[in-house]
Amino acid sequence: MEKLQTTLDSVLESVDKAEEFVIQEAGKAGFDEDQQHQIGMAVRECTVNAVVHGNQEDPEKKVHIRCRCGPGKGISIIVTDQGKGFDFGRVLANGVTADPAAAHGRGIPLIEAYMDDVHFARGGSEVHMSKHSRSASYS
Repeated sequence: MEKLQTTLDSVLESVDKAEEFVIQEAGKAGFDEDQQHQIGMAVRECTVNAVVHGNQEDPEKKVHIRCRCGPGKGISIIVTDQGKGFDFGRVLANGVTADPAAAHGRGIPLIEAYMDDVHFARGGSEVHMSKHSRSASYS
């Protein structure tokens, strides 16, 4: 399995770079175009959250993206910001919404919809997500 990583500035322009990075790797791992788009959108939403909510667009802070993937093995991505994290349970209780018209609150449901596994670590400042290859064999 190939391991890759990149470090991005805490600016919204980094969102496109993050999406392009994972789409390229997802393609190499054998995901079809629709799956690549889903993976890219999940990382895009996660990177927006890292830049805006985690790092509060502080130019001194960075967003780190680590990716492990391989043909037939799926893709595993970790997005880490340098913020204080967040209380995931409280955020859900306060009305995270999947409503596309809402200004905030749709990122987490989109990430969960597009990826097979999602969990938060380091107090919410790190998101682990993965998507399984349809051709991978599981025992």
